[in-house]
Amino acid sequence: MYRILSADKPAANIYRMVVEAPRVAQRCEPGQFLIVKNEEEGERIPLTICDYDREKGTITIVFQPVGASTTKMAELKEGDHFMDIVGPLGRPSDLTELSEEELKKKKIIFIAGGVGTAPVYPQVKWLYEHGVKADAIIGAKTKDLVILEKEFSEVCNLHITTDDGSYGREGMVTKCLEDLIAEGHSYDHCVAIGPMIMMKFVSLLTKKLGIPTIVSMNPVMVDGTGMCGACRLLVGGEVKFACVDGPEFDGHQVDFDQAMKRLQMYKTEEGRAMLKLQEGETHSGNCGNCSDSADQKQEGSGKEADA
Repeated sequence: MYRILSADKPAANIYRMVVEAPRVAQRCEPGQFLIVKNEEEGERIPLTICDYDREKGTITIVFQPVGASTTKMAELKEGDHFMDIVGPLGRPSDLTELSEEELKKKKIIFIAGGVGTAPVYPQVKWLYEHGVKADAIIGAKTKDLVILEKEFSEVCNLHITTDDGSYGREGMVTKCLEDLIAEGHSYDHCVAIGPMIMMKFVSLLTKKLGIPTIVSMNPVMVDGTGMCGACRLLVGGEVKFACVDGPEFDGHQVDFDQAMKRLQMYKTEEGRAMLKLQEGETHSGNCGNCSDSADQKQEGSGKEADA
């Protein structure tokens, strides 16, 4: 059982919880995710890690209810418990593989949209702790949907943009990036996390601008272990699975149109059956095309698990 130490609602229909999970807190790195279960027979829900405190043994999750399980999760309060938490899972951010000297040479821009703001935060915080103050753009439809502004402003150069112009700059995150570059900013690394359509258009823009870009494909994950086939992607023409090969990938190599179409099909029983028929052995893990996925699944669900 994993005790909820605090629970609040930072924006409309967005929930934040600080949970006692010392083993996850000790091992997780920016970019990784975990799986939570509300109850014994509950659904497995993959969630990116918004923050962690190794000394206190806590992790922070931020989520938006989209179905029955996450709606039930939103009803949990301080003092309640999660039945299970498994993690950390997935590969950490590629930035964690660089030395501080290499990091300080980079000009990094983070672009976050909606709930995707949550998994961006631990990355900008980690960089700040390693002597790098990156730039970040947070995009939201309106002022009321902007989250983690205070936390971001303490660890990066923050720019906020809203679709309706009710706060910060007006327009999409792509317009904000274009404006920053027009103002004299330059970047050689971009990390974009948010809705699929946002990541697609950010990647199209950064490809034109010549800025290498990383995206998180967490939105397509369902089971989180590579066995359900939901997060099957084409990256550079090769089959990958977001949960075991990612969740972060080269945004210029991801086939976003295929991923979005597939995600819509996966939502219905008929669609899942059709995908299984069309994809055959490549529908889920062990297809032979995805970077030792079987070994990664064993590692992710075995030695790094906190359950």
